[in-house]
Amino acid sequence: MDALPDTGGCHGGRDTLQAAARAAGKNETMDRLLADYPRGPHDQPQSMCPAFGALRVGLRMRRTATILSGSACCVYGLTFTSHFYGARRTVGYVPFNSETLVRGQLYEDIRNAVVATARPDEYDAVVVINLCVPTASGVPLDRLPRAIDGVRVIGIDVPGFGVPTHAEAKDVLAGAMLRYAHAEAAAGPVPRPRDMAGEARSIALIGELFPADPIGIGALLAPMDLVVAPATPAREWRDLYGALGCTAAAAVHPHYTAAVRVFRDAGRKVVGSGPVGSEGTDAWLAAIGAAAEVPAARIAAARERARAAVGAALAANPIAARITVSGYEGSELLVARLLVEAGAEVPYVGTACPRTEWSEPDRAWLAAHGTHVQYRAALEQDLAAMREVRPDLALGTTPLVQKAKELGIPALYFTNIVSARPLFGAPGAAALAGIVAAQTSGRERFARMVSFFGSVGAGEAAGYGFDGVPQEPPGLRERMRRARAAQAKAAEAVGT
Repeated sequence: MDALPDTGGCHGGRDTLQAAARAAGKNETMDRLLADYPRGPHDQPQSMCPAFGALRVGLRMRRTATILSGSACCVYGLTFTSHFYGARRTVGYVPFNSETLVRGQLYEDIRNAVVATARPDEYDAVVVINLCVPTASGVPLDRLPRAIDGVRVIGIDVPGFGVPTHAEAKDVLAGAMLRYAHAEAAAGPVPRPRDMAGEARSIALIGELFPADPIGIGALLAPMDLVVAPATPAREWRDLYGALGCTAAAAVHPHYTAAVRVFRDAGRKVVGSGPVGSEGTDAWLAAIGAAAEVPAARIAAARERARAAVGAALAANPIAARITVSGYEGSELLVARLLVEAGAEVPYVGTACPRTEWSEPDRAWLAAHGTHVQYRAALEQDLAAMREVRPDLALGTTPLVQKAKELGIPALYFTNIVSARPLFGAPGAAALAGIVAAQTSGRERFARMVSFFGSVGAGEAAGYGFDGVPQEPPGLRERMRRARAAQAKAAEAVGT
């Protein structure tokens, strides 16, 4: 194999790493990533390492091994995070140094690791994930064997300079696996999914959902003689065949661009949005029924039954609060719709995910109800909206929640609190009212705490209590200013 170019390391910067990847022969990979996951005007939102999303998808699948190829510090952070979120499986790692990277030995080391790992008695698939430096260096995972002793080999590039968020990185692996499974199914008979319900016509759900949600959606589909197919991302390889064998697919989370492309290649129609609230559920069932060519009478029966159940749940669980919503999971617009239907005022929704056709029904509905939707939202935009709105409750990321509480605004972490509850149908309509009421009732307590502590421990006083901040020596700041000016002048002289 040819020697690989030196990228300048993982701190080379986005533009440098992209240029290095293209120079190393990754033009097609970069073009696909930039087309599937377009960036916003400020480049990309703040997020954890995107590769965590792909790692999470692999670790949640039965009989699937995952191997990372990247800088040791990145691999440490990713494996730590994966185990923090409950992974109970070893993550493989192929180390490298400057010499093995530039000489091309890293590829050979990866190949040897895959061959050693691909044991058919233990695994259906081995996933290899290139992080930033191996991608920028052109490590060619597409040259790996497609299968070893019947164990499939899936190699993907998930660089931070090509995939904006970890939510979209889930799609990178999910799409690659679906594409492989589609080719297998086209070539001949494949194993039947473990939980496939006979020959029933099914709807495949695209997106990571709360465990009870597929059951609730199944109840909504039952009057149309439809069942829920195995979800994407899948829990085991054979579920991919069940998903692809669906009658139609539902892009419940709207950022799974690669996965949607495979469903369309398989001849399946794809429906956007999801069954949230009364209006959302009604519109979604109508769209699903049309895509699956269900008789009009059955569609009407499903819609009528859902309107009654969801309407009763909303009436029993009203929400009277002003709420801002922000996050990076992809379900932010759906949560906002549910809150609005329950009676809440939602002036702002920020999502780290891009605008796609699959979220367009939700964006249009929210806009008609006075909600501003910010795609590819930066933390600064979410914070500015919160400060302007001064909501009764802020749902958002960890840094937003921290800032909200500093301002005396009740706040909840979107991922661990909101995403850990049902969202769809009647169960979803009843799930959020309790936590909203519990949090907003504590606003006065937050205000008392902020008033009591004041500016203690904030800004330059961080780490100091009521005894005050030690006084700096007289003239210190002016001396430091002059010293910095002198250093800058000396550096400029050297540069010329």
